[in-house]
Amino acid sequence: MKYLSLMLLLLLSLMGPSKAADTTPIKSDPAWLTEARASIKAEKYNQAIQQLQAANETSSADWNNLLGYSLRKKQPPDLLGAEKYYQAALKIDPNHRGALEYYGKLKLINNDLPGAEALLARLDKACTFGCEEYSDLKEAIQKYKSRK
Repeated sequence: MKYLSLMLLLLLSLMGPSKAADTTPIKSDPAWLTEARASIKAEKYNQAIQQLQAANETSSADWNNLLGYSLRKKQPPDLLGAEKYYQAALKIDPNHRGALEYYGKLKLINNDLPGAEALLARLDKACTFGCEEYSDLKEAIQKYKSRK
């Protein structure tokens, strides 16, 4: 039993968090990330885009994911731009849960159900024991199917 507990703790520590746009900031987050998340939470997507562009952290999966999210949510949305940044986030971190969820929702906006379901399958593997991103995308897919 003790061995099993240690293995579970080790597995959980290796999984590491991937942050979604609405994740609560932690003290070690860089200022640009904290500021962009606050703007997104306030639904100030154009402001978040400006903050992210000023930071220019192109090698960060979180930066790419949040820029994609903000482009998708702003009015009018920039869906092509959002897709580009979600793809960049997933190239950096193929298991980035936020990017997998949000890219899946973008696929649904573009009427690409197979693409959304493929991203859901990737999320299922990335989450191991389930996660909010998986549940949210699964629910969005179910709603999409019920409208068709």
